[in-house]
Amino acid sequence: MTTPVLVLGAGPVGQTTALLLARWGLRVVVFDGRPERDVIGSKAICQQRDVLDVWDAVGVGAEVARRGVTWTTARTFHRDAELFSFRFADRGKSPFPPFVNISQCETERLLDERIAAESLVELRWGHLVTGIGQDDEGVTVTCVTADGDVEVRGSYAVACAGPRSDALRSALGLTFDGETFDDHFLICDIRTDLPGWETERRFYFDPEWNPGRQVLIHPCPDSTFRIDWQVPPDFDLAAEEASGGLDRRIRQVIGDRPYEIVWKSVYRFHSRVVDRMRVSRVLVAGDAAHLVSPFGARGLNSGVLDAENAAWKVAFVLRGWAAESLLDSYHDERHAAALENIEVTGATMRFLVPGTEEEARRRHDVLQRAATDPQARAQVDSGRLAEPFWYVDSPLTTPDERRPFPGRPARGDVPVPAPGVLVPDCPVTVPGRPDVVRLRQLAREGVTVLVGDAEVPVLPAFGDLPVAVHRIRDLDPTPILREALGARPDEIWVLRPDGHVAAVVTDPAQVAPAVARVLARSQKDPLPPTPRKLGVGPWRGPRAQVP
Repeated sequence: MTTPVLVLGAGPVGQTTALLLARWGLRVVVFDGRPERDVIGSKAICQQRDVLDVWDAVGVGAEVARRGVTWTTARTFHRDAELFSFRFADRGKSPFPPFVNISQCETERLLDERIAAESLVELRWGHLVTGIGQDDEGVTVTCVTADGDVEVRGSYAVACAGPRSDALRSALGLTFDGETFDDHFLICDIRTDLPGWETERRFYFDPEWNPGRQVLIHPCPDSTFRIDWQVPPDFDLAAEEASGGLDRRIRQVIGDRPYEIVWKSVYRFHSRVVDRMRVSRVLVAGDAAHLVSPFGARGLNSGVLDAENAAWKVAFVLRGWAAESLLDSYHDERHAAALENIEVTGATMRFLVPGTEEEARRRHDVLQRAATDPQARAQVDSGRLAEPFWYVDSPLTTPDERRPFPGRPARGDVPVPAPGVLVPDCPVTVPGRPDVVRLRQLAREGVTVLVGDAEVPVLPAFGDLPVAVHRIRDLDPTPILREALGARPDEIWVLRPDGHVAAVVTDPAQVAPAVARVLARSQKDPLPPTPRKLGVGPWRGPRAQVP
């Protein structure tokens, strides 16, 4: 398999995509138009637990968590009064905290180190993609370099070149509809000492030091805090600095403490999504595919989940384990996720920046009542924080009427496991393997079947497809795993290679159709059925990624 997969863009989404493809044994070439990595500003800082878990699959998740600042509580204030706070649920026993704040530059550096150690990934700086062509056999990318134009041939391409991908979107015939918000946001990274604020995210509505607007404060490593002020559309940062206004703004938050400005910038936020995330052999991911406001940290976190979804599906198609039509489900699933992020963050922006007098009156009323009324508190929107999308309506998911999806859970909570939902994580022990692993690590080795007390299913032979079957009690003789799943004794669970539940069935004969559905294959496999022993399959798992 010598023809590489092409990744357009070497930001964290492109880096993650490349490493995940290499994990499945595929050769990858990554292009970026910049001459080298830029390290200006902290950019996206807030990484969610399930994204750390994806990065752990390529050997950097634990290090990102170790170097970042863990925060466990989100507090929301109206003026000086705290309206509510919440912590984040974990149905299982994940080794990762709910959120870690770390500079995007540091995350990119750690991913670069893994890429440098990965022989299957080639990173080409100074390669600006100016053209892309496709045929039935592959993709051809044209790049401008210091030495002239070059063409590179690939099997598939994942386009994740960031928000300024207008030329690429145009070449692919994509629209990028949405809106741009009028209000601006001033962002400063401040190095100072704020005792008691190191493990909290704080959101202030209408504080006296930013009347009529909002302020968001996040802790970061090295005694640094990210402060976001909502400012008027005509805000002038240079004039603010010259007048001493910026110093006054900062001191209204931190008091008379000494401080250092590490980085500052002014942004306008966008809410946009492409009309298609698959264009034949090109999958579009990250900010190239969707832009959302940062209130909720759904930008980079969603882009990394795009990367995982794209990588396992491209790998399964190229290895012959899945039908080529599996790639259609990339659009189905990740476009739906992007639309949900647009809906969630759009509602937040309408609450933060009311567009009409009626919206402004409603917001004022909600904030006034929220001091004493729990129902009003539930309507206060300071940003619903990043969470995985639930593929309940995916063509790869087998519905289960006994486990209907109850809808979006409360802030900080997670849904009850069901088809389409990301499986909770727990430590498990695999018979015959000396190491104690985690359930999600096991799931990411292929298609995983978990059996309660039911009869072990007989599966058709899908070539060398990585399918493993395990009894739940063998993985964990305690009740922890069974209780985290909410598994009943007669159930059989089918997990996708990204850890999402594909099916929960009680009839062993329904397992093979559920697996075939995950692979976009016919349920009538032409190969004769052969039994698989528990925990044994022809595939021994993807390439290990250990730092």
